[in-house]
Formats: sequence, C-alpha cells, structure tokens
Amino acid sequence: MTTKGGGMHGYTHNKQDHLRRLRRIEGQARGLQRMVEEDTYCIDILTQVSAANRALQSFALSLLEEHLAHCVAEATAKGGAEAEQKVKEATDAIARLVRS
Repeated sequence: MTTKGGGMHGYTHNKQDHLRRLRRIEGQARGLQRMVEEDTYCIDILTQVSAANRALQSFALSLLEEHLAHCVAEATAKGGAEAEQKVKEATDAIARLVRS
C-alpha cells in the first residue's frame, strides 16, 4: 500500500463497495434536500439526518479498519519513522471521528 501520493491504498480492494455506499449516502443527502423543499415535518427530517450520519460513521469506521489492517500494519512491520507517522495519522483520524 502506498501513502498519500497515489497508487494502492488499504481500501483499494473494496473500492467498488465503498463507492456504492457513498452513492447511497449521496442519495440520502439529496433526499434530505427534497424533504426540506417539500416542507416535510421537522422530526421526519431529523430522523433521516440521523440515518445519514450513521451511514457516514459506518463508512468511516470501515475505511479506518482497512487503513489500520493494511497501511499501518505494513508500516509498523517496517518500523522507523514511517511507522510512527502512520500510527500518529491513525490516532489523529480516530480523534477526529470521536469528536464528530
């Protein structure tokens, strides 16, 4: 797996699945827009917002799991500064997810 510059990443083998999930999430966001345009009841919109948030969180956790299993594991096997950087990146990503 390569770093930020391009090439193979931990999620590459599941790329099509990830894209399908993101398209579903995109559809949920469009559905929310439509609900507002149609003056849908607030609680019904909030229910859909919650569902979209859960879908994004699920996607993020899946991507994080793949990153840990592939990119971080590969870097830690090699050791050195790259391993420290990958662990720091993963820790920062987890912190961002926890705060969101």
